[in-house]
Amino acid sequence: MKYVFYILLFATDFGFSQETSQLIFEEEFEGDVLNESNWNYEMGDGCPNCGWGNNERQLYTKENAAVKDGYLIITATKDEDKYHSSRITTAKKFEFKYGTIEVRAKLSTGQGIWPAIWMLGSNISKVGWPKCGEVDIMEYVGKNPHEIHSTLHTPDSHGQSKNTKITTLTDIEEGFHIYKANWTEDAIEFFIDDQLTYTFSPEIKNDSTWPFNQPFYIILNMAIGGNFGGPEVDDSIFPQEFVVDYVRVYSN
Repeated sequence: MKYVFYILLFATDFGFSQETSQLIFEEEFEGDVLNESNWNYEMGDGCPNCGWGNNERQLYTKENAAVKDGYLIITATKDEDKYHSSRITTAKKFEFKYGTIEVRAKLSTGQGIWPAIWMLGSNISKVGWPKCGEVDIMEYVGKNPHEIHSTLHTPDSHGQSKNTKITTLTDIEEGFHIYKANWTEDAIEFFIDDQLTYTFSPEIKNDSTWPFNQPFYIILNMAIGGNFGGPEVDDSIFPQEFVVDYVRVYSN
């Protein structure tokens, strides 16, 4: 059993307070199987747009995601000429509009590795990407050690987005760290270990610059290679583990 101790913090630094915020989603990864009332597995290679739109190399499977000792462990593997990993989402099971999402995780490392904590707009099946909007709370690419990327993708700026911040931390590969985004109707703030790293708040908010006025769902995954994570992959690093301790969402 994993015991959880909550520290209630005031709004000055984090955009929510003990008086007004409520825990609206909590995943502690207890037991020995993924709670599929909260999570979906996304499978395969992303075809017909193969490579998940980024020329990634992995096939996503259920077997590469395990729940053990209070953790979600996503393992990237190389078997002969095939790479495998996992990707899980809360689409249609938990979606929220505005709030604070907090994830405690330990990174995988190595050339070609690309773990991520992110969100997509729940209307993606109707309007497509990037109109649905994307919030990248944490992206790490092993080819660039010590760097965490926080990025927003919108119709105004996507792909090589101008709405991004790279935070360099020399110890980010060591142990667990807390990645957080506080999302309101006016801004999205990003934190690492409770330190504010980036604020996104365009002066003009419209469908092109601010598709963040609708529910979003959560994604946890580890990609391999691709336009951002690669293109080179060091096959000697496998297996690699991206370990998630918990996911919590608070109302504002």
